Amino acid sequence: MKYSILILLSSLLSVNSYAQEQRDTARTLNEVTIYDIRRDVNIGRLDSIRGTYIFLGKKNEVIKVTATDAAVTEKYGRQIFAKIPGVFVYDMDGTGNQVNIATRGLDPHRGWESNVRKDGVITNSDMYGYPASHYNIPFEAVENIELVRGTGSLQYGAQFGGMINYVSKQPSTKPFSFESINTAGSYGLLSTFNSISGTKGKFSYYAWFNNKTNNGYRKNSDSRYNAQNITFFYRFSAKLLLKTEWTRSDYTIHLAGPLNDAMFKQDPKMATRSRNYYNPAIHVPSVSFDWQPGKNTRVTFTTSAVIGVRNSVLFDKPATTADSINSETLQYNNRQVDIDHFNSYTSELRVLQHYRLFRRTNSLSAGIQYMNNKLHRQQLGKGTTGGDYDLSLVTPGFGRDMYFKTSNIAFFAENSWALTSKLSVNTGVRVESGTTHMTGTISYYEPADVPNTIKHHFPLFGVSTEYRLTNEMSLYAGWSQAYRPVIFKDIIPSSIYEVSDKNLKDAKGYNIEGGFRGKWHILTWDLSYFRLLYKNRLGTIAQTKTNGDEIIYRTNIGNAVNNGIELFTQAEMKLNKYMVLTLFTSTAYMHAVYKDAVIRNGNTNVDVDGNKVESAPAWQSRNGATIKFKRFSLTALHSHTSSTFADALNTVTPNATGSSGLVPSYNIFDFNARAYLTNYLHIRLNLNNAFDKQYFTKRPQFYPGPGIWPSDGRTASITAGVKL
Repeated sequence: MKYSILILLSSLLSVNSYAQEQRDTARTLNEVTIYDIRRDVNIGRLDSIRGTYIFLGKKNEVIKVTATDAAVTEKYGRQIFAKIPGVFVYDMDGTGNQVNIATRGLDPHRGWESNVRKDGVITNSDMYGYPASHYNIPFEAVENIELVRGTGSLQYGAQFGGMINYVSKQPSTKPFSFESINTAGSYGLLSTFNSISGTKGKFSYYAWFNNKTNNGYRKNSDSRYNAQNITFFYRFSAKLLLKTEWTRSDYTIHLAGPLNDAMFKQDPKMATRSRNYYNPAIHVPSVSFDWQPGKNTRVTFTTSAVIGVRNSVLFDKPATTADSINSETLQYNNRQVDIDHFNSYTSELRVLQHYRLFRRTNSLSAGIQYMNNKLHRQQLGKGTTGGDYDLSLVTPGFGRDMYFKTSNIAFFAENSWALTSKLSVNTGVRVESGTTHMTGTISYYEPADVPNTIKHHFPLFGVSTEYRLTNEMSLYAGWSQAYRPVIFKDIIPSSIYEVSDKNLKDAKGYNIEGGFRGKWHILTWDLSYFRLLYKNRLGTIAQTKTNGDEIIYRTNIGNAVNNGIELFTQAEMKLNKYMVLTLFTSTAYMHAVYKDAVIRNGNTNVDVDGNKVESAPAWQSRNGATIKFKRFSLTALHSHTSSTFADALNTVTPNATGSSGLVPSYNIFDFNARAYLTNYLHIRLNLNNAFDKQYFTKRPQFYPGPGIWPSDGRTASITAGVKL
């Protein structure tokens, strides 16, 4: 790697000194002031067993958002996930909207290679139709973010990317508590987050709302966001808890359009579109029970839904096609209207049972999950020639009006065997069985060609182990199979510029990982190796038709083999009784290549064996320092991402539209400060991309449009929070 692991600035933390005056009948004691430094830890690991889940032997991380120096309102992924090695952040949805991340060379588009959850409730919109997570929680409401890598796939789902769980703040133990977090920043960023919570007897509650507006870094990239949540808890007894929740998010973003390389070089802030909009509005209701019938048994049951829409109205053309007045009609051209309707229902019953065998305590986690989803996809509607967000059709009906109905049941079990006091081995299995029925109409298909039935029947197996060298150090390793079925989006592309192979195959493969983690004096570390085999990986290539129009061809390219090393290490040094300096590096090296892979380019089959996987950087390194002094904290962060390719052909020279070509490496510097002015009031100051690096993270070949989508340049913000 050409870039040395740098930036090691500082961080300091403090804890209130306290004074105590005590009087007895004989005399008055002198005042004594005691100084100490509170460790404000913002990265950790999950317990070996928690709730009804087994995490023993699996690579996992916990980010404590409330203790992290970061632009929380803006949701800059490189800052929030700075201490998670190998997290690739795809900037796509504008400041403060959706976070798009992936690890180990997987596709970061709305987390659709991962099982995404909020407080354990699935938020993927439709796991078998369109598995992207369109629900968008404000990070002001988040206490922790939990990540379990792909070896956790058996317990959560079949996904290669494992699980991401956004854990909400918990209700106050007081009858009433109020929190308000307000942010103002560059380019018209204004956000207000307000919550109330409390506990009275057996009843607790937590409710919040967030409103956010932003003019956007680029022209025509303004957005409006709002979200709400209300959660009720009722503890029938010490062993039985009922939780009911409703949460929603809704945002509308004005899409500035893709750029090609010449446009990006001329002005990264420029817009090629003024009439394009995107709007996901998602509701996630849920009910859950947590029951402990005995000291060795725990049962949880959750039933939930993802209900909502994904709307877009676009002039869907490459950057080289101007959105201009039509000389024949003297108006703009009609826009395309697309609407996805999500109705996804999930019920999951889980049991954890501890039992004695050969004088040792073992643990069995087992359960059953049922999904019943209906995705109604309406596309290619003829929209208006106007410039506002308007889903109206000037001609009734949609060019594609499809239903994708899935019924799926999964059984899973994992047993943790305690072989010795230090060595444990986990064995697990997941069996899924389901059917998807596709019906509807497509204007350019014969009616008899549309109905389709897709069956999902597969077992997955896994094994993991952990050996505790000491109470603070352990070795871990695991292997687990994964599976990704062909989804609706693969069969029926969302864009008129995408064409799918008619013989697509389901993807399958496995994750292998092994590592050494622990603590020793001032050091904390986690060093691991991984290998991800992804068979029948889907890929895209930009092609040109005889009439000059560009199409994106989607097909199974072959197998992808991703090998890599992930390193996190942190040193926390107490400089004096007031000051702590923390230095860290979070670095990943990955060699992700195609094996036994061929792609069709025009009329030619091209061997891409050994080519690099798209959007899979060889190096990602985030290095920083935090200095904490009493109630003040300052963090400096350097983020490096090496260059990547946009297609399986590893095209270096960009094409005319910017949809293929090399994505250059980039280095970003951020500075974030936090100060607790009182026990009730804190402020955050954020300088993001301090040296105004103009860069982009990916060249998407489908939504939000083929070409370059620039990331934010330098921005700044100030946040004030009060909690009473």
